[in-house]
Amino acid sequence: MEFDAEKFKKNLEGRLRRQYGKDITQANKHDLFDAVSASALEIIMPNWMETRREYDAKPARQLYYLSAEFLMGRALSNNLINAGIKDKVIEVLNGLELEYDMVEDEEPDAGLGNGGLGRLAACFLDSLATLEYPGNGYGIRYEYGMFEQHIIDGEQVEFPDNWLKHRDPWEVKRSDLAVTVKFGGQIKYGKTPDGQDRFYIENAEEITATPYDMPVVGFGCNTVNTLRLWQASSPNGFDLQLFNDMQYNRAVERQNNAENITRVLYPNDNGPLGKELRLKQQYFFTSASLQDLVHQFVNKVGTDFSKFPDYHVIQLNDTHPVVAIPELMRILMDDYNVGWDEAWMVVQKTFAYTNHTILAEALEKWPIETFKNLLPRIYQIVEEINRRFMIELRAKFPNDYSKQNHMAIIHDGKVYMAWLAIHAGFSVNGVAELHTKLLKEQELKDWCTLYPQKFNNKTNGVTQRRWVLSSNPELAEFITERIGHGWETDLTKLKALEKFADDDASLTRLMEIKQHNKDKLADYLKHAQNVLIDSETIFDTQVKRLHEYKRQLLNIFHIMYLYNRIVEDPNFNPPARTFIFGAKAASGYRRAKSVIKLINTVAEKIVSDRRVRGKLNVVFVENYRVSLAEKIIPASDVSEQISTAGYEASGTSNMKFMMNGAITLGTLDGANIEIVESAGKDNAVIFGLTSDEIIKINSEHSYNPQKYLDRNPRLAEILNQLVDGKTYDKTGLLFKELHDSLVYGVEGQRPDVYFILADFDSYVQAQEKIAALYSDKKKWAKMALLNIANSGKFSSDRTIEDYVRDIWKLEKVHIK
Repeated sequence: MEFDAEKFKKNLEGRLRRQYGKDITQANKHDLFDAVSASALEIIMPNWMETRREYDAKPARQLYYLSAEFLMGRALSNNLINAGIKDKVIEVLNGLELEYDMVEDEEPDAGLGNGGLGRLAACFLDSLATLEYPGNGYGIRYEYGMFEQHIIDGEQVEFPDNWLKHRDPWEVKRSDLAVTVKFGGQIKYGKTPDGQDRFYIENAEEITATPYDMPVVGFGCNTVNTLRLWQASSPNGFDLQLFNDMQYNRAVERQNNAENITRVLYPNDNGPLGKELRLKQQYFFTSASLQDLVHQFVNKVGTDFSKFPDYHVIQLNDTHPVVAIPELMRILMDDYNVGWDEAWMVVQKTFAYTNHTILAEALEKWPIETFKNLLPRIYQIVEEINRRFMIELRAKFPNDYSKQNHMAIIHDGKVYMAWLAIHAGFSVNGVAELHTKLLKEQELKDWCTLYPQKFNNKTNGVTQRRWVLSSNPELAEFITERIGHGWETDLTKLKALEKFADDDASLTRLMEIKQHNKDKLADYLKHAQNVLIDSETIFDTQVKRLHEYKRQLLNIFHIMYLYNRIVEDPNFNPPARTFIFGAKAASGYRRAKSVIKLINTVAEKIVSDRRVRGKLNVVFVENYRVSLAEKIIPASDVSEQISTAGYEASGTSNMKFMMNGAITLGTLDGANIEIVESAGKDNAVIFGLTSDEIIKINSEHSYNPQKYLDRNPRLAEILNQLVDGKTYDKTGLLFKELHDSLVYGVEGQRPDVYFILADFDSYVQAQEKIAALYSDKKKWAKMALLNIANSGKFSSDRTIEDYVRDIWKLEKVHIK
């Protein structure tokens, strides 16, 4: 991308001098960030406009990635690196006596996602642009992220994540492209002039969807794709008459209700109102996106919708956007008088679905009453889809009434969105080899029997531009010095690093880089959280969304085990460790919040006990987010990937850690299996029950947690300490639910659903192996280097090429 240093400097100075006069060094951090970003966007804008013109001019198929979240992190550094202008921008700032690092640190993380689902979507957009594929994203412009996490008295407390407190300089508002989305109302029936049935809605609540566009800059090319995010408002939200009658709250009620749709990422949906708001969010952004696509198609091609799949392929990122399927049917039939059969043919050729979980609660099901009241016409269409599907199903399995009922899109008072996606789409993919195998053989076995040609695997990946080049520049330089450039867009080139596996100078340098990153993280935590950690210790890290199946509880149990042993046995002297946690628990997830409280309670006890000082430390990193991951992952020695086997679809943090030279300590779950296959079993530490063993135990109903407590007194001691009223909680009640969930079972579940007690002994042995391996620093460095060298498979570039080859069928568009 061309960079005119003088023009950039002039624009930057102009923006700052309007506020600060001649002495722009007095600019506050936010104004400086805003000015640098806006000036950089001006450099990027011509390529962005040219990319759009090229896409409009070519009769080529384009991808549209629909996702409820895009965890983009900070835009400035990533955009400057991908545009190839970061060093030049820093040079200009240095000439003006302005500090780039201060500018970068001022940018808030975009509150557009929560976990791996959103981060994956962001990586995919990065790779699509870098590989010069026409691919854009559609999502929601949340006013607030999920929440800003504070730890108060060891407990998670949620505060608003006001990431848009100041304007986002990287977004462009497109009021000219606003559309209307309708909720509720009554279905009316009529005839078209040519005698066809026509349905329409009266007395619906109308919401204005306004798009905001963000650039997605490709690395080493001129492509700049688009992430389009929708914001909700009311077209007539302010009632002046009510206001003048001094009914101030009622006067703005409609506007507030409309804005609530895009107010918060993943609002608490434990109650009916929360569920209704979630469904409103999903329909809002999918309807707006589909209307936008259809408008573009009509303007470009006309109303021959048989050609629609030639120009569009829509990937549904999990079940959140699946309501797009009946919405496209509605638009085609109700707005353009397309018949059912033609509309259904278009839908079947347009939509592909990615499944990201085998957890039942994540396969969305909406109560019929909620769905029908909020989206009456959409429900009517889903009913007809289901009616026709049941005819097909009865013909295929005429006497299997159980299967017919189980596979019905509408049954047991609910609408099953995953079933709708599988039936209507032309592709269904899992996100790791094990995950896809379990879908085909267990969770979605009936569907795979019915539609075997639809099922395929696309192992996830992450972008090395963000997770090495940007977040770990010293490692990036280390790589380039040894194998040259090219790995930035073809990560398989890292394989060439293997020849340095026995080179002492390279191994020493690699460990120096790791140590420097550990020093930087220790310094950050000292200033950000007033936490002191020893950067010479092993950094053992588990950072991810907090869920029981991810087993942060197993991790803290091992820490309690180490603490007990060190205190009881003066001769027990394991290598010094710092255990690092970072996780947010969903606001309504009570047991997950209890795990956070336990982690912090144990951490406080350890920090205050002189007997373990210098041997053991625990830190919970507050408000974990992408910008913190960029500090933590390069600094970590051990990557904790310890989910119950068969429960993690893929994971992506495991890939980021691998690229940065951390050793995987994990179960044979998700992409861990493929990581071990790539790095070699001697370069990872694996433990625990396999998914096949767990399936067998569950099918036989043979699990008995008490036998693990009986055979391991130390494990029994840990469980007892949760409720003994003296070790961690004077009442004995604070962690009683955690204790009971493992020993007795709670809320109708069997005890220890996620096999924490069953895997404890194996996990302790794995941790002992980690300690032994780390004691040989040269061997550890070699393992780290071989992990980096064999991480090529886990680039999102490879994942995107797999999608393009097997599902999307895109052609590259070279932007001049």
